[in-house]
Amino acid sequence: MKVKKIVKSKIAKLLLVITILVSLGFQSDFFEIAKQIDIYTTLFKELNMYYIDEVNPAKLTNNAIDNMLKNLDPYTKYYDEQGVEDARISTTGEYGGVGIVSKYKNKKLVVREVLKGFPAEKYGVKAGDIILKIDNTPVSDFDKNTVATLIKGAPKTKVKLQVLRQNKTINLELIREKIEINPIPYFAMITSEIGYISFTQFNNKASKEFKKAFLTLKDQGMKKLIIDVRGNPGGLLNEAVKITNFFIPKDKIVVTTKAKVKKWSNTFKTRKEPLDTEIPITILINKKSASASEILAGSLQDYDRAVVIGERSFGKGLVQRFRELSYGTQMKLTIAKYYTPSGRCIQELDYANRDEKGNVPKFSDAGRKAFKTVNGRIVYGGGGIEPDIKIQDAKVSKITEAFFKSDAFFNYATTYFYTHSSIDEPAKFSLPKAEFEVLNNYVKTHQKEFETATEKEFKNAIKTANEENLEENIQRAYQSLLAEIYSAKLSVLASDKSKILEKLTQEIIKRYYYNEGVYQHKANFDTKIKTAITLLSNPEEYQKVLN
Repeated sequence: MKVKKIVKSKIAKLLLVITILVSLGFQSDFFEIAKQIDIYTTLFKELNMYYIDEVNPAKLTNNAIDNMLKNLDPYTKYYDEQGVEDARISTTGEYGGVGIVSKYKNKKLVVREVLKGFPAEKYGVKAGDIILKIDNTPVSDFDKNTVATLIKGAPKTKVKLQVLRQNKTINLELIREKIEINPIPYFAMITSEIGYISFTQFNNKASKEFKKAFLTLKDQGMKKLIIDVRGNPGGLLNEAVKITNFFIPKDKIVVTTKAKVKKWSNTFKTRKEPLDTEIPITILINKKSASASEILAGSLQDYDRAVVIGERSFGKGLVQRFRELSYGTQMKLTIAKYYTPSGRCIQELDYANRDEKGNVPKFSDAGRKAFKTVNGRIVYGGGGIEPDIKIQDAKVSKITEAFFKSDAFFNYATTYFYTHSSIDEPAKFSLPKAEFEVLNNYVKTHQKEFETATEKEFKNAIKTANEENLEENIQRAYQSLLAEIYSAKLSVLASDKSKILEKLTQEIIKRYYYNEGVYQHKANFDTKIKTAITLLSNPEEYQKVLN
């Protein structure tokens, strides 16, 4: 009861603080906001006092907050104490741990990826390992939000893992280290003159690591540069400004933010002398390049400082800021929209105008407004950054997309690793077309590892039919139709054969050569990188695009 009273007291204090802040900031709306807070307070009190079963006040409050915020935009989020730590790791790119990426499913913690150079690799953890115990505590005793935190801890402390690998139980003892996620996982000279920098996130080490990579490549003879921000979801705005500053002069506008609160509206300019204002640059983007990636690509495009190649980017023109709340919690909320130097806001989804069904309209549906670069080229606002040279990724079906996320795809790569002691170096390795038939047979014999949404719905339907005593009458038809669905699924996968082999090749390379190997492979086989090399190798064509 004492704990319960403390929780009640904390919640009451939190609501009081919110009420005071609201009254100060929004006097005109004070009555309506105070009214709604009072309704919630009294409802919460009645539930807590009279509901037949014991309620969890913290869980109820978290659910209420999450449901309130999901009606705004996907970037405005509430973080409890553990969530605050996760957000800090995302921003700083560092934590104490062993260096694995894991997935918790069906009370099993599966190692999905081992990061090169960290304890997990040094002590022999492999992708595909199923972690059974952490420090002698069964993983099945915890939920997905708790179990991963058990592996993390202070650097130089020990952690014991019991893993299941290829039906054998193995006990490992690892020493945790400070894990620093490098936002530049790979950079290299890919021709005698062209350098390549892959860039995966804008954490607080981004500009420092980018500068280091750039100067290293310059020392190796780089005269032209490819920046790859495909799949980069963004991060810190100020890091995007710093990196843009490497290539454009001092005192140039990089991005402007416009907020409801005047002091949060700002114009961000380059503050230092650049590293290089002449080197020809191409930037590779795709539909998953967002936020700070779009600021970098958009600003260099507006100044005609780089040629953008690939697919239209995601279209996230919103800025978030963390705000501290009571008891060690935080909220990340959208505070502003940002605009590139030409005046473009590239936000695609209009979260403020959902329809009655909750669908979010697109700004680009109403038409995209034209703007001009420094050289007078036409660029467009709304709907992301439009590339100067468009190269669409080969489209795959929803079934194939689901297959890439399935246990069948992951487990096949694991099986391949344990049945092939070695593979060619990444720059040369490529799966033969015949491998697809082997994969296809694997899927046939491991149906439970990859079920489509349609198959799951049908199985739920027969379960309901059984409860209504209808199963006997429809069982034969059900089995026949399920077989047809399964056959159609395999047919769809076959139509995406080349893309599946490409994705599987990269997953297999990762098992032997880690992420670094995947980038080495892309440098030789990736269509967009090849296009960038061709363009940079032809100065006249490069200038023609920019002029």
